[in-house]
Amino acid sequence: MIIGSISENKNLEKRISITPEISKKYISSGFKVKMEKGIAEHIGIKDEEFVKEGCSLDTRENILKESDILLQMNLPTEENLKHLKEKNLLIGNFNINNNQDIINKFKKKLSIFSLEMLPRITRAQSMDILSSQANLAGYKAVIDSFSLFKKAIPMMMTAAGTIPAAKVLIVGAGVAGLQAIATAKRMGAIVYATDVRMASKEQVESLGGKFLVVEGSENLETEGGYAKEASEDFKKKQESLIYETLKKIDVVICTALIPGKKAPKIINEHMIENMQPGSVIYDLAASQGGNAAYTKVDEIVEKNGVIIVGESIILNKLPVSASNLYAKNLFNFVLNIYDKKEKVMNINLEDEIISKTLIR
Repeated sequence: MIIGSISENKNLEKRISITPEISKKYISSGFKVKMEKGIAEHIGIKDEEFVKEGCSLDTRENILKESDILLQMNLPTEENLKHLKEKNLLIGNFNINNNQDIINKFKKKLSIFSLEMLPRITRAQSMDILSSQANLAGYKAVIDSFSLFKKAIPMMMTAAGTIPAAKVLIVGAGVAGLQAIATAKRMGAIVYATDVRMASKEQVESLGGKFLVVEGSENLETEGGYAKEASEDFKKKQESLIYETLKKIDVVICTALIPGKKAPKIINEHMIENMQPGSVIYDLAASQGGNAAYTKVDEIVEKNGVIIVGESIILNKLPVSASNLYAKNLFNFVLNIYDKKEKVMNINLEDEIISKTLIR
């Protein structure tokens, strides 16, 4: 069977779906691998590295026509999808909410798997693209926000006096938020965190963060482990708590998202007005509307001396690391649906991993 991958729109996406290391694993598992020429040269991986591992290089058109399985980061264009064979497997991260029309047009012709819908079960952890990518996003958000902050991060005691440690607030303690906490702590910051899921409290504190508990809060967590929308009463109590906390905060990292919905607006205009000039808000939820007022996608805005960064494609700043993890996630998913003995794909809908990710 032939596994292929074509170049993404490099203006929007720097990551790739198959690395040379992972292509070798596909080949040793019995697949042939075809890559579009020049697919990874923008991140320093030359075509020769794929050839060395046994891949063949070809044109985009030939790969689309000949591949049995196409692995991508984002949904290919409608024009590219037209060239795929009947019953071809298309696997990636296809943002169903934004691409419903084009997916509906091709889902009868193709078996389309979108891995952001993976169930949160132990067996699926090695395939969990959301976690692997969010982990890197949380780390990079801290690094970028600290580079914009015009003071030192750790406490420093010098003969000339003491520099206090920077205070950081992490909004949303999912995978990205927890990595942001760990990174900020390693760099010497005092870290606070808030989340609607009470289960996050223990995780935050295990990393050295201080969890902000909303009075009378309930555990707003779905069975799948994601956050769900809070009640109006909870929002008011959370708003009061965050308002007071932000007066002493230097850097805010926003990561709060609700799957399939607009990002909750947690930091409003009034809160920003009372923050210290020179503070930084780094909003990773920008592409879904943002957690902070004034957030603009891929722009840096300044309000009352507070710098607000809206980030939508942060992993383009770490494309090599992100590609390595993403490619491993895809490889583990492909092996889960591949019958190595019979050398056929086994779409077993009784397997929760397959049934939850297959778009029907």
